[in-house]
Amino acid sequence: MNMTKKGDIAMSLNLVEAVTLCEVGPRDGLQNEKQILTVEEKVELIDGMAEAGFPVIEVGSFVSPKAVPQMANTDDVYRAIHRKDGVEYRSLIANLKGVERAAACGCRKVKLNVSASKAHNLANLNCTPAESVAGFAACCDAAKANDIAISGSISMAFGSPWDRQIPIGDVKEIVDAYLAVGIDEISLSDASGMAFPTQVYDICTEMAKSYPQVNWWLHFHNTRGLGIANIMAGMQAGFTRFDTSFAGVGGCPFVPGAAGNVATEDVIHMCDEAGVKTGIDLDKAMAVSRRLVGILGHATDSYLLRAGKASDLIRELPTGQIKNQTEIKK
Repeated sequence: MNMTKKGDIAMSLNLVEAVTLCEVGPRDGLQNEKQILTVEEKVELIDGMAEAGFPVIEVGSFVSPKAVPQMANTDDVYRAIHRKDGVEYRSLIANLKGVERAAACGCRKVKLNVSASKAHNLANLNCTPAESVAGFAACCDAAKANDIAISGSISMAFGSPWDRQIPIGDVKEIVDAYLAVGIDEISLSDASGMAFPTQVYDICTEMAKSYPQVNWWLHFHNTRGLGIANIMAGMQAGFTRFDTSFAGVGGCPFVPGAAGNVATEDVIHMCDEAGVKTGIDLDKAMAVSRRLVGILGHATDSYLLRAGKASDLIRELPTGQIKNQTEIKK
């Protein structure tokens, strides 16, 4: 039987040749943990992922320490990490104060976020998501003045508990608003864990067609076991940038049951097996994820940490023969 080469598999499935992964565990993962990691622990994990080959790492967030105490030491983490050439270290901000904090500690890339849910935004902020983005203009001006790059994110773009399905026209309104304030790098996020592959493919295809000038990212949670399938659907639509979280930690604190970002090591393993290049050393990434599990002291939603790589199952027997189950049991 002829075995199909991994590169041929990617081509036959209409996958992309290579992807760029961002490790979001230090922010989106750890902000959902009760345990607050020290600066030293975070630096160890971030440096480890940089050494594994991650080109983009989300270090933390510059938000209210009262609202998210797990991220209160982000400024100190930025000052302590051993920055590797070619690695983009980014963080989430909520307002102008976040830009000021980023500038003070040497952060060169920040990200804004808005919910795609009109109902949620109107109830909490008394304005539409697009109007919220229009209010980000001051942040964009301040970031530009401090030579800080800026991107945007649209959470729950694939569905929300308040609206169920989000009309694609609503998502486009937010994209238009981001472009109006000068942001052309945008992430579509499945914070509620409601996305499914055919939906992802349709939305991504439409967005790529309508906004060829946008540099797109996709952020999926594995809440209902569809995280990797959604990433593959995104690749089939031509998207090449994806967020992952070490050991699969994280979730959305505002959505019941929406725990679990897609695990970094699971995604790298899938890409390796399918012949899609990531530029990341899977063994080194797994070592960092194992270290995190040790720090947290509890199991996480990572298939690779439980089962190991597929290649780990292959063992050459001394006789060069495969023993049957009866012989193995003996």
